[in-house]
Order: sequence, then structure tokens, then C-alpha cells
Amino acid sequence: MRAEGARKLGSMASHVRPRLVVIAGPTGVGKTAVAVALARLLPIEVISADSRQVYRGMDAATGKPTAEERAAVAHHLIDIVDPDDRYQAARFRCDAAALVERIRARGALPIVVGGTGLYIRALVRGLDAAPPADPLFRRELSALAAREGRPALWERLNRVAPAIAARLHPNDAVRVIRALEIVRAGGGAFSEAGRWRHPSGPYDVTYFGLTLDRAALAQRLRRRAQAFVAAGLREEVRRLLVQGYSPALPSLQSIGYREFVALEQGRLTEDEALRRMQRDTVRYAKRQWTWFTREPDIEWIDVEAAEHPAAVAETLARRLTPAWKEGVLA
Repeated sequence: MRAEGARKLGSMASHVRPRLVVIAGPTGVGKTAVAVALARLLPIEVISADSRQVYRGMDAATGKPTAEERAAVAHHLIDIVDPDDRYQAARFRCDAAALVERIRARGALPIVVGGTGLYIRALVRGLDAAPPADPLFRRELSALAAREGRPALWERLNRVAPAIAARLHPNDAVRVIRALEIVRAGGGAFSEAGRWRHPSGPYDVTYFGLTLDRAALAQRLRRRAQAFVAAGLREEVRRLLVQGYSPALPSLQSIGYREFVALEQGRLTEDEALRRMQRDTVRYAKRQWTWFTREPDIEWIDVEAAEHPAAVAETLARRLTPAWKEGVLA
């Protein structure tokens, strides 16, 4: 089936809006396992849409595919930048769009897999123009954070744009400041209206969302956090700090890393660091659900009902194969 599929994809004529397949959903739901299983049925390559898996040297708490999973199917946009590099949605869009063309040229089907909704949205529908940085306003906000703490910035954002604030962590000063800057300028790329609601991007997207009973996922995420700690999260954080990476970097302010940075700094015990990591991971999964439920035309698949990633992959393959045979995946 794979060889026949590769010949079909390689021989199809180009379309104005090529089909792109997305597998999204909350963290820990099993997206990678489904993609690996799908690779046994269709000739695919995976484009990772994960804002933390891009970082080299950050492995313990980012849920990167294992060596075996990467051997089973090509994964792109993993381990491509250092923790102090800025990697944002616009850069992802550029990198991913180039990969889509190269993967299709090889006769394979590009599958975007991940839980960073803004990255996926940027690729499938583009980014609205955002206002330039305002140095004076940023200095004002930085001074406020220095006086009252980073959560004060988040509270300010929450008063004027609660929907945006709900997507950001109160300690993520970099993104909160940028959000305040954009809201002050009139909304820009954070607008919930307009083109976000009416997709007209470069791809004809088949969008799958993986879901699971929320209580079951929360339990899974708590166990997963424990596994990350057992895999050496504290040692990895210590190594990153010794290498000179600032604790204030966005990469080190992500879930798991910020708590264990605080542990290394003596501000938290290991038990409390784990507890906060578990709590914030569950909250993040809820925010991801909220984000993806706003996406148009997403088809939700309950991974628990399917019982096994292979069964989910078979469902996806059945959905994709008729269109594939008709040439719309070219």
C-alpha cells in the first residue's frame, strides 16, 4: 500500500490549494503514536508543530518522539535551535511551508502533528500583520514587572483581553508584553475575528483532533510528569543553567522547566515543583482543547474509544484514502 501510494502521490499534478493533513490535540493525548501507526499505512512524513520540541538539549520534559519513533517515520522541526534562539509562529510557518513542498516532491504526504495551535493556524491560514515593537511601552511594562512581579503584567492583560490572557502563563513576561503591545495597537494577530474564522490559506486542510476523557487525560498527564522527572529533568535543567542559559528565556519558562529552575534556585522543593508542573500541564491541556474547538472543520476522534493508536490510524487512513485516490492530496 505504501509503495502504491508513493507512486500515486508522485505522479499527481499540482493543485492550486494542495491538501494538507493535520493531527492536533492536547498534550499527552497520543498524537505521535498515531502518526507512527499511520506511517505503516500511508507514505507520510511528520512536520512537528510543537513550540518546545524545536529546542536542542531540552529533552526530558518536551515529549519528543523516541529514537524508535523517528526511525519509523521522518520527523521534521525537532532539535533545530538552541534554547536561547527565538523561534516563533512566523518562523515555523516559513520552515513548515518549505518542508511541505519538499515532502510532496519526494512523493510522500506531509502530516502536521502537534499541539501548538498558533503554529498550526499560522501555517494553514497565515498570520495577520502585527504592529512593530514599541520600546517606550516595553520599558514601562518591564518597570511594572520589576516593581510588582510578572503576574502584574498578566493581570493587566486579563483586564483588557481575558481571552488572550487565558492562553498565556502569568510568568511568561515576553509573550504577555507582546500581547499587551498588540492589543494596545488594536488587536492585530491576536484578533479572534476576520481571517481566523474564515480560512482562506494556501492549503485545503483535512484537520483531525485527538481527544480523550478529561479526567483520564489529567491522570495520564500527572503520571507523565512523574516520568519526566524520573528521566532526569532536574539534571537537565541544572546542565542548561551551568551552560549559561538564562532562567528568563521563554524556553526555560515553559512548563516543567520553570518549576525545576525554581527548585535549582532554592525557591521550591522537589515535591512542590512536581505538583505545580502537574497542575500547569493539566491547565495547559484545557487551554489547548479550548483553542482547537474553535478551529473550523476539525474532526474529533476519541482515542480511548479506539483503544489503540493503530485503530485511530486506520480510521484516519480510511478518511484520507478516497480523496487520495481522486488526486486531491496531491
